[in-house]
Formats: sequence, C-alpha cells, structure tokens
Amino acid sequence: MVRKNEFITAIVKKVDGLTKKDTAIILDAISETITECLVAGGKGEKINLPGLGSLEVRERAGREGRNPQTGETMKIAACKAPKFKAGKALKDAINE
Repeated sequence: MVRKNEFITAIVKKVDGLTKKDTAIILDAISETITECLVAGGKGEKINLPGLGSLEVRERAGREGRNPQTGETMKIAACKAPKFKAGKALKDAINE
C-alpha cells in the first residue's frame, strides 16, 4: 500500500517546482472537495476524473448478514456508499 507521504513524494518528483508542503495542501483540498461534492450531490451526482474514473453515491439496501464470530444472524441497515468506477485509460494501463 502506498502511504500518503509516499504518494506526495511521487507527485513532487513529477512536477518541477512543487514542494511537499504545497502538494500535501493540494491533495487535502482535492480530498475535501470530492467529499463535499458527493455529500452535497447525494444519489445520482457523479464526479468524473478524466483518465482515472468516476465517483458517485449509491444507495445500498438493508439486508441480513451473519456475525462471523458467533454465526448469529443480524440486520444490516440501508445506507449510502461511495462507488468508484475505473475509466478505460486506467483499466488499460493496469492490464498492459
């Protein structure tokens, strides 16, 4: 797994003149903005990131599940969850 600091270092190496501090601020701003857009948009609102993919909020229905420790049946409440769908360019890059 790539940690945040390693990710920031990789970005700094690709962009000339950008400091680690500035990159961390930009990365945090992107993360906050994506979260705000998904929360404000709710179901149906998509965020398209060309070359990477898209993010959207999906509703998950309530269902029955099992506690893995006890085997006991339990109810899992309905909720909203973020969903990421990889774009073609990302899929192609991974599968090369």
